[in-house]
Amino acid sequence: MKVLKIAGAAIAAVIAVAALLLIIGIPSGFLTSEIQMRVERETGYRLTIAGSSKIGIWPSLNVTLNDVTLQDPRDRDGSNRLTVGSVQADVTLSSLWSGRPQVTELVISRPVLQVPLLRERSGQLISSARPAAPPGGTDKAAIDRVTVTDGTVVFSNLRDRVENRVDGINAEAKIDADRKVRITGSAKAGDRPLRFDISATAPAPLLERRNIPIEISLDAPGVLQTPLSAKAEIRLNGSAMMINGLSGTLGDGAFNGWASVDLASKPLVKLDLDFQRLDLGGSKASVNSGTQPWGNATFDISGLNYVDAQVRASAAQLSIGGAQFAPAAIDATLGSGVLKVRFANLGAYGGQASGEVTADASAAEPSFALHSDLAGVRALPLLTSLANFDKLDGKMQAKVTVRSSGASPRAIMSNLNGTAFTVFQDGAILGLNVAKMIRSLTSGTLSGWQEKPDQVTDLSQLSASFRIAKGQAATTDLTLVGPLVKMTGIGTIDLGTKQMAFRVEPKLVMTTEGQGRAADPIGLGIPVMIDGPWAEPRIYPDMAGILDNPDAAYARLKEMGQGLFGKDGGGLGGLLDGLGAGQAGSGTAGGGSAAGSGLNDVLGGRLGETLGSLIQQGLGQSGLGLGGQPPGQQRPSQGRSLAAPTPPVPAPAPQSETIPQEAPDNPAMNDVLRQLFNR
Repeated sequence: MKVLKIAGAAIAAVIAVAALLLIIGIPSGFLTSEIQMRVERETGYRLTIAGSSKIGIWPSLNVTLNDVTLQDPRDRDGSNRLTVGSVQADVTLSSLWSGRPQVTELVISRPVLQVPLLRERSGQLISSARPAAPPGGTDKAAIDRVTVTDGTVVFSNLRDRVENRVDGINAEAKIDADRKVRITGSAKAGDRPLRFDISATAPAPLLERRNIPIEISLDAPGVLQTPLSAKAEIRLNGSAMMINGLSGTLGDGAFNGWASVDLASKPLVKLDLDFQRLDLGGSKASVNSGTQPWGNATFDISGLNYVDAQVRASAAQLSIGGAQFAPAAIDATLGSGVLKVRFANLGAYGGQASGEVTADASAAEPSFALHSDLAGVRALPLLTSLANFDKLDGKMQAKVTVRSSGASPRAIMSNLNGTAFTVFQDGAILGLNVAKMIRSLTSGTLSGWQEKPDQVTDLSQLSASFRIAKGQAATTDLTLVGPLVKMTGIGTIDLGTKQMAFRVEPKLVMTTEGQGRAADPIGLGIPVMIDGPWAEPRIYPDMAGILDNPDAAYARLKEMGQGLFGKDGGGLGGLLDGLGAGQAGSGTAGGGSAAGSGLNDVLGGRLGETLGSLIQQGLGQSGLGLGGQPPGQQRPSQGRSLAAPTPPVPAPAPQSETIPQEAPDNPAMNDVLRQLFNR
């Protein structure tokens, strides 16, 4: 009985140990050296197993390795290696007896792949001396499924202190009996999610220079504007991968072409693609962008240093930030951190655009350059789509050559240098009535552009050329010409702070014949200043003390006769002479009735009578009559006077030391101006 008790206890202990081994696995340290030798012989990489290893029996036969590192023997700084938290392989027992292991599932947990970023194409990342196993060997293991959980890829350059990561990689690869492979998964690049689905058919055996059909779907909202779907045939040749017969869709636009990638050292990418529609993203400026300062948020383009590329792309329709170009052809080269993008004869809103954009990331501070020519482009849709600026329309021509440096929008705008010339023809300024603004300057200072949706200023031409230095764009030839207004000026725009300071000389043309009249336009009498933020500037006559004491300055302006129609109303008198002379030849005997009737017909209603009354009652206060004549003397005219003369108004008393009071608003003047400008 004692022997039976001892035997029973021994059997119970064996069962308990066996159950424990089924649960926690059998220590398999004796397998470590054999696995390391096998991997190095097959791949040329050194395998290190720093953690424990074990063999499990429950629920299936499995082998688990912990803290595994796979590294290129030539890598001294550890920048090119793969570390894995744990690897577990589930194997069928029958396949072990047959000598061909069948791995039903390979689970790789917490892998971290280190990829070095190289500035120059030298050396090799992947050893070309890896011995290949004999084709068709019977000792190859077959794998049904591979699962990766919580993986990470780290791109780094220790010298440049650059590190970029792709985290949260969760993927599953299934391989069926027909060698069809499907890989699905997700990842996260920074805060941008990625989802991918790849299908391929592996050749048997897997050899180089064999075409591998592949299909891929990629959804990367932070990188691509729309999902990408493509198919191609891939051929491997050492470290180079050729992608032939490439076709697919980007969003709802189809494309086709070819590509190649050489990973011998610094990646070299070559692309030649033709798109039906290509959307390069970008966003319009916000509606209130003129009132907001440039952002100080920095951006990083240092990644341009670690890839070389040659790209040729054409598109029947190209979209950049909402702007549409059709057709479009772009050539781009990237080498040594310098990206050059050239475009020629882009179809742009009825015109053409050509030029070159350069981004240089090779130095500590990135630099940029732009050279562009626009010809015959309609301004309104282009400016609205690119900058949300909807105030100018017309045919636009421009030449821009600028360069700058900086890692934020504010730094780039503040460091801008170069030249720019632009001209708008046969268009309009939308939301503004320049003539009405000039009229308003005779009674007060304006704050802002006085924008109203129903206001329009027709343009024959608006042009200016700028010299730009350190963000200061200066012009000496600003010119605005319209049917009823003309303006010249000089000034400076501070592009970094969005401030402007201009001195302009506006003039009005009081006839529907426009700028073609022989007589000079009628000026405000003194220059006008426009300064402050370019979204809401102050606009006021250039008079001493105008900002310190506006009421006194405007009273003095009216007293001096420097109003809307020139000194002492002489400009208006000349206009009336011209209009009266134009009607005299067709009048009846005496000419008076015909001239008055013709003028009323041209300018509308009782304008002639109103002008006559205004001149005698308003401008006569300065001691002069029509055209600067004494009040009691009739000024000669080719026809009758525009209105019956009224008794002269006595001259005012001499000016005292006190500042004169501002004259009240004249209803007759308002009536005249409304009929002149149809406002």
